[in-house]
Amino acid sequence: MSTSSHEVFGAPCWVSLLPQDPVSAQRFYGAVMGWDFRNTPLREGFAVAFREGTPVAGIGPLAHRPALPVAWTPYFAVDDADVTAARIRERGATVAVGPLTFGTGRAALAADPDGAVFGFWQGEVIPDWTVGRGGAAAWLELRTRDAFTAAIFYGEVLDWAGERPGCCDVAYEHDHVVIRHGNDTVAQLSGGALESDPDPQVRPRWHVHFHVPDLETAIETATRLGGKVVSPVQTSPVSRWIALSDPDGALFTILAPQDAPR
Repeated sequence: MSTSSHEVFGAPCWVSLLPQDPVSAQRFYGAVMGWDFRNTPLREGFAVAFREGTPVAGIGPLAHRPALPVAWTPYFAVDDADVTAARIRERGATVAVGPLTFGTGRAALAADPDGAVFGFWQGEVIPDWTVGRGGAAAWLELRTRDAFTAAIFYGEVLDWAGERPGCCDVAYEHDHVVIRHGNDTVAQLSGGALESDPDPQVRPRWHVHFHVPDLETAIETATRLGGKVVSPVQTSPVSRWIALSDPDGALFTILAPQDAPR
């Protein structure tokens, strides 16, 4: 059964990568993550990554590619792509591409006032693709200069914390802004990033985390295939994670449970 962006408005509904060479990117992520890829009729060269039979992410080219660095990008569900684009421009931010017709809907790429790139989508969404569940991204984090100011921008653009039933809730917890859709925590906004910092980890940006079954094997595979380690391994009581970059420089994080093989 299909689900409309109208039903999950404001929530993350997909993540994608627009690499320099989609075939090479699929080879890299297939080996590192254990993903397999299936071509789709949406656009030539565009493929969907699957993990254990469930869709995870999209990798492929985009017509009229923007002059943006290669990066993993979250997409948020919206009712009306044109209205969302207008809201973004009205608030001094940028719509870099679109909205463009893409398969069963319309998509666009934008940058918030601090330069963090994100996308939005109007149309059918993948049922049950929810951050932190199944094959979806494990976690989404916006690293920005001022999390509270960013929450106001995204709230106004994506209808967060509004009066409309079904909107995303916004809470301030432990110096972070936490976004929930229903009972699911779907994103976190963290302050302190610097626009001019030479370290890309510290610049304003959306950061995508993915599950892997074995952290060390994934790290070894990534570095062997041209990726780089950009942070030390970090730990919590339940998981371990590390930030990597792919051969195009796109940053992402992989994480595994504490009891996973080492």
